[in-house]
Amino acid sequence: MEERVRNGTSSTGSRAMILARMLQILCDEGVLDPHRNSPVVRFHHPKKLEGLLNLELGAQGLQECELLELCREAVSHSVQTCHPHFKNQLYGGTDPYGLAASYLAEALNTNIHTYEVAPVFVLVECAVLQHVLNLFGFPDGDGIFAPGGSMSNMYGMVLARYKAVPDSKTKGLSGQPTLVAFTSEDGHYSVKKGAHWLGIGTENVIPVKTDSGGCMIPSDLVCCIEKALSEGKKPFFVSATSGTTVLGAFDPLEQLADICQQYGIWLHVDACWGGTLILSKKHCHRLQGINRANSLAWNPHKMLGAPLQCALFLTQEKGLMHHCNSASASYLFQQDKFYDMSYDTGDKSIQCGRKVDAFKLWLMWKARGNQGFESLINNAMDAARYFKERIEGRPGFRLVLNEFECTNICFWFIPPSLRNMEENNDWWQKMHDVAPKIKEKLIVSGSLMISYQPLPQKGLCNFFRFVTSCHPVATLADMDYVWQEIERCGADIK
Repeated sequence: MEERVRNGTSSTGSRAMILARMLQILCDEGVLDPHRNSPVVRFHHPKKLEGLLNLELGAQGLQECELLELCREAVSHSVQTCHPHFKNQLYGGTDPYGLAASYLAEALNTNIHTYEVAPVFVLVECAVLQHVLNLFGFPDGDGIFAPGGSMSNMYGMVLARYKAVPDSKTKGLSGQPTLVAFTSEDGHYSVKKGAHWLGIGTENVIPVKTDSGGCMIPSDLVCCIEKALSEGKKPFFVSATSGTTVLGAFDPLEQLADICQQYGIWLHVDACWGGTLILSKKHCHRLQGINRANSLAWNPHKMLGAPLQCALFLTQEKGLMHHCNSASASYLFQQDKFYDMSYDTGDKSIQCGRKVDAFKLWLMWKARGNQGFESLINNAMDAARYFKERIEGRPGFRLVLNEFECTNICFWFIPPSLRNMEENNDWWQKMHDVAPKIKEKLIVSGSLMISYQPLPQKGLCNFFRFVTSCHPVATLADMDYVWQEIERCGADIK
């Protein structure tokens, strides 16, 4: 058997065996249910870790026991995102039902571009998309699962460009008016990347000012549009945000929709983070007006905990994606097939090869239902509010905002050495260095992973961003642990 593995000719039985042993490693190492006392990460600097791992590739294959040991080492040196003390990104642990679906989909190793190669998964994607379209108020719309929110935002920009300049698909942008896009100054950087990739140019992405809470100011959007028009440019795309990356702010969609309707501009909503609140009756009001958008992006792999990647792009206009993106490849999308070719959905995608991400969300939904999702979301929101209340007024902690709209709680920790001092420029410069120093201690010890960042457009130096998600299910003790660890590691910062 070892010789067959070496030569790449392992039998079906041995393939099943290595998968079973791999799953055993995940269980043994506690990947799926980490103990709270275990480290979130065993950190090594890149060069040291490079020396600890057998990274070289050679002519001869390894024996199964050696392969499994390499896998065990990979687990040991990786960040445990399912750990309750992983608070570093806008995602966390995986939903176990989604993970089970991912295993099944990966094993079947199919592509979802045509019905003939993925009959079940094409129908699953269609069913999930229609359910989510109804949920967001796009009942007659269309959509697709995309490889992440950045690509979903780019889908919105492509459709908006096609609507504004239909000839751009065949003739390009030469000779056309300069297209201009608008996005919140607190919005995601993918809008600028999309403008670069689509030939619009990053200088033609105009940042719109936000208020103190991080929400786009409608009056400033009007000013930006009017300025572009006065310069002979063509406004074509507004990217609003429901749940900004840092502050978790929700733009006023009703007012922005009115403006876009007035000027004939495509309104896209980046709801990658905050879109999950649509599943909670208690919190869905944050997304009021999203049904008036032309398109939106939502990432269930973020707050909801679907395994990476699981991202949706939705649009109001049925058929537009196909008209915009179709290349009519005759070796895939033949028009004389023996079944209903409308289920060959791949031609509306920018990709050819596409994973069956919809199955992960579908199985999660089947297992939990709307009520199960709502309970998880409400718990994540309640836990974040509890954390805010615990640090509010506590010595050394200072909130960036008094109120937050999502599970993002942003705050500074002022070490004892800097308390009761004049808060001048020198003091704030020292504060700028506090969060990175505390994070280094947390990472080296492996006790907690939490993000920090500045907001230069608002004149704010480095502060911590704490977020909760649906998985692992947050407890009040987990919330207390975070501020206690920051307090402990920041006690002697100078």
